[in-house]
Amino acid sequence: MRIEAYSQVQQLYSAQKTAKTVKTDKAREVDRFQLSSVGKDLQVGKAALKETPDIRMDLVEPLKQQIKNGTYSVSAESFADKLLEKYNESR
Repeated sequence: MRIEAYSQVQQLYSAQKTAKTVKTDKAREVDRFQLSSVGKDLQVGKAALKETPDIRMDLVEPLKQQIKNGTYSVSAESFADKLLEKYNESR
């Protein structure tokens, strides 16, 4: 093995290392986070939903009592109308 060939390879690698570590004088920009008004509105809406209960007991309790007492009745005509309405929406 020739020693001068080794030194030439070593010089080649050292030249590449110094080329990669060249410092620049550019000032770095700072990252910024800005929330749009739509994003702010969404956050407010999500917070309101989180505080709202899933079940509105003020509406459910009277219906439960009517069913329990046997006084809850549904108009067949009203039920049929709503059934047809949902069917037509799904088409």
